[in-house]
Amino acid sequence: MFDVLIIGGGAAGLSCALILGSAKNKDFAKDKRTGIITHQKTSHLNTALFNNVLGLNPGTTGLSILNNGKQQLTDLYPHVEQIDEEKVSQITQTDTGYIVVTNKNTYATKLVVIAVGYTNLLTIKGLENYVGPHPRAAIEKDRIWLKNEDHLVTKGMYVAGTLAGWRSQFAIAAGSGSQVGTDILTLWNNGKHTKVHDKI
Repeated sequence: MFDVLIIGGGAAGLSCALILGSAKNKDFAKDKRTGIITHQKTSHLNTALFNNVLGLNPGTTGLSILNNGKQQLTDLYPHVEQIDEEKVSQITQTDTGYIVVTNKNTYATKLVVIAVGYTNLLTIKGLENYVGPHPRAAIEKDRIWLKNEDHLVTKGMYVAGTLAGWRSQFAIAAGSGSQVGTDILTLWNNGKHTKVHDKI
């Protein structure tokens, strides 16, 4: 049983995982089991080039961010379990959380974070009732979102990134994932607003 399982290894998913991983020494988080299904094949980062993102050198590619992000998570927070080469096909709510089914395995988790892209090709069964037209994308692009209030879709289910209704900008998607990470830390910390900062 995971305490939280993140679905998607793009900007939002990896940012969420990094925030959760960084809280490992906090009393309220040290015994939590965090996992991320790092499926990246459909990520828009695969073809992205960044010149307008604060902190990234101009010319940084999205592909390098995908690769380096997974390595950063491994190096800094190896306790966050990375599940590679699996694609989620179904999510089912239970009395204790969610069952997440992939093409290879089945996982149980108390909380789930959906951080996949916002195309109408979403094929995860169990999310149909939450899907609507994306509020910040051109109608002709036929983008979708998971209806949510401040990233919360329904009890125990969060959405992050473009699928949460945000515009398709790297910094926005990453920030959305970080926001969800701090929301989960706040939940674990009995509702006390929580963030994790490193200092020199």
